[in-house]
Amino acid sequence: MAAVDPALSDMQRAITGAMGNHWRLFLFQGVVMLILGVLAVAAPVAATILIDIYVGWLLLISGVMGLVALFSTHAVPAFLWGLITAALSVVIGIVLIWKPLEGALTLTLLLTAFFVVEGVFQIAASMAYRHMTSGSVGWMLLSGIADLVLAAIIIAGWPITAVWALGLLVGINLITSGLAIVMAALAGRRVAQSR
Repeated sequence: MAAVDPALSDMQRAITGAMGNHWRLFLFQGVVMLILGVLAVAAPVAATILIDIYVGWLLLISGVMGLVALFSTHAVPAFLWGLITAALSVVIGIVLIWKPLEGALTLTLLLTAFFVVEGVFQIAASMAYRHMTSGSVGWMLLSGIADLVLAAIIIAGWPITAVWALGLLVGINLITSGLAIVMAALAGRRVAQSR
């Protein structure tokens, strides 16, 4: 591998080298994420239910694994806490899989609470640190306001918004993340071609 830019740190050189060597894999990942994101935005209700079932399976499997690990080891500190946590994970996973629409309501409610807390925190942080981060204060304030507006939209349309909100938000996230990965992969291709 030819030396990249000597002004870069070791970590930056390692990342640049990895992107140059594996840009096709990153491009494939980004394109798949873009496709899934577009599908989720096009069918947010179906995406919401699929997300709910996916989270249900994750909780169920992790809860079962937690129970197996708990009972296969001896003298586990905080045994009762581990038992309660694993059992709760199993029960919530089963409920999310068995009743996905009700689960979507709960997950959307939790997401809305997260948006409210994050929005308030970002607005407060942008005000508190405005003298230290003058260049990014506006973006942080805008992001906090956007979180609160999004939470207000979900609350104003409750419970109808719960049916589509998760799917739409995950779809948008997949699109933006996929696009970022595609752009990074194309930059990695340029690095590979310049060697």
